[in-house]
Amino acid sequence: MANKLISQMGLPLPIANVFAARSIITAKDALSIPESDLMALLDLGRDQVASAVARISEITCPPYQTVLSLMEDRRTSGCHGGRLPTLLKGLDEALGGGIPPGLLTELVGPSGIGKTQFCLKLSLIAALPTCYGGLNGRVIYIDTESKFSSRRIIEIGENSFPQIFQTEGMAQEMAGRIVVLRPASLSEFTQSLEKIKLSLIQREVNLLIIDSMAGLISGNPRENESCTRGSRQQPLGWTLSFLKSVAEFSRIPIVVTNQDLEGMTM
Repeated sequence: MANKLISQMGLPLPIANVFAARSIITAKDALSIPESDLMALLDLGRDQVASAVARISEITCPPYQTVLSLMEDRRTSGCHGGRLPTLLKGLDEALGGGIPPGLLTELVGPSGIGKTQFCLKLSLIAALPTCYGGLNGRVIYIDTESKFSSRRIIEIGENSFPQIFQTEGMAQEMAGRIVVLRPASLSEFTQSLEKIKLSLIQREVNLLIIDSMAGLISGNPRENESCTRGSRQQPLGWTLSFLKSVAEFSRIPIVVTNQDLEGMTM
């Protein structure tokens, strides 16, 4: 966390430029300098420096939560909605209303069983206006196996929500709310997570989908040919821990698909 770039902290651009001009690039650089020295170095007022340091600290070290507060958050979200409905009656009843926020939800099954189709529909539901049962928000869809199909997602929308998608411009609006990333390796995937973390914590995104975790391990032969399974599991374990922490603090649903390769489920 200490090596997070200040340019990705969401500071006002003039302030961020001053930090960069003084070669204060990372959170560690800024937080290791006393505020009085930082004021002199940056030639900024106390309020400006204090505000910038508070922002950097918040992003670098998310605020702690007690077990009691976590339990209360979960109880509140369960009682007052906040879940992402799947619109499958039996499944929503079993899940207490839909995919829960603040947690990782894993979909496990063999290839071809329909995990990607399910995720495409979840993406649409999250992007739908709240009056139609959606979350009226943005979606980040991390597609590690190049299975995402824009044509298919429009077909699902037209078949599942004809009253919405027949409205002029609505299909384009829904599609514009879904951002697709296609990392080619586990390291590139980790970099993608680092870049979008701020958006997740600031709740600019209502759903994150990773389809699939298995693709990160088996999808790049050149990266994986010299790695043992154990050496690959270490960064994967860090990634899963990172995702769980982001889910907890951002309070959004995070859905991960998996193929249960050699007992690799979370």
